[in-house]
Amino acid sequence: MTTHTKLRSLHTGHDDGLEPLRALDVSAAGSVDALVRGMAATAFGGRNLGEAADVFEAMARDTSCFRVLTISGAMTIAKQGLVVCEMIDRGWVQAIVATGALMTHGFVEAAGMLHFKHRASMKDEELFEKGYNRVYDTLELEQNLDDTAQIVSAVLDGLPEDTTLASHKITAALGRYLAEHAEGRAILKSAVAKDVPVYIPAFTDSELGLDVAVYNRRREMQGRPRRPFDPFLDLEHYADRIRAHETIGIFTIGGGVPRNWAQQVGPYLEISEKRLDVREPVRRFRYGVRICPEPVHWGGLSGCTYSEGVSWGKFLSPAEGGRFAEVLADATIAWPLVVRAVIERVEREPA
Repeated sequence: MTTHTKLRSLHTGHDDGLEPLRALDVSAAGSVDALVRGMAATAFGGRNLGEAADVFEAMARDTSCFRVLTISGAMTIAKQGLVVCEMIDRGWVQAIVATGALMTHGFVEAAGMLHFKHRASMKDEELFEKGYNRVYDTLELEQNLDDTAQIVSAVLDGLPEDTTLASHKITAALGRYLAEHAEGRAILKSAVAKDVPVYIPAFTDSELGLDVAVYNRRREMQGRPRRPFDPFLDLEHYADRIRAHETIGIFTIGGGVPRNWAQQVGPYLEISEKRLDVREPVRRFRYGVRICPEPVHWGGLSGCTYSEGVSWGKFLSPAEGGRFAEVLADATIAWPLVVRAVIERVEREPA
């Protein structure tokens, strides 16, 4: 019996509507936007970064969209705070979810204190003795943290005695302090000016949380009652803002608790309706941009794909209109490029 190999029908790429790639001409890229657009037509991480700028542009131009920025990792001590300020000041962020460490280091900077480059010849034992706290290649001074604690204590004393604390209330109070006493731009200062709440879900896992703990212990030693702290006030405050907007988007740096806490709002509303027999709106993120070096096979939430989140009811699928981009890269490299590219696009072609 003779068998014949079926001849393949060789398509051109254009036959199926495929998009051709283009060589990246760095000599012709006269702006960051031009460079990023060129990268979108290449491959691998460069293409991912270019496509992330496209998704972020769509999210930024969608005036009906409530945009959430989640940040983990050492981004403020890494001097990315003004990137956050730019996103807030331009109206591209309506809520921030972060780690307490990020907000602590950012407050240190905003209050006029300094961070320093780590010198590799200095051993960690020496750093400890001299009051230098190392964050990778950067140093936070212990004196900075002591000075910040004094400010936090004074700010908390300025709140009404019947206030039940929550992270968004504390960050707002610190933002008002910066607006009154600090020169220049700062995350919490911009957030207060634009009515952008800043939530810290794992509040006690930070120097800022320890400051509040010590503050309450001091009150007890002085015979005063502790200031109560209720993290569920954060959850309900955030959920109320999400309820008020049919279209929501998320821009994530890193992952961890800030990412999951922000993303779980859809399931929270869903299970509330089912278990409490109350009416709740359906909310799924339509847009998503994630910049994080963690791959999915490490098993952590930081590397979790948006497609997995669809299965949890956190995101709209692409078939439902969801638009997502994920960049496996150091955020200190990729994040400024994405934001700067979109700044140039919006300034060149305002809505």
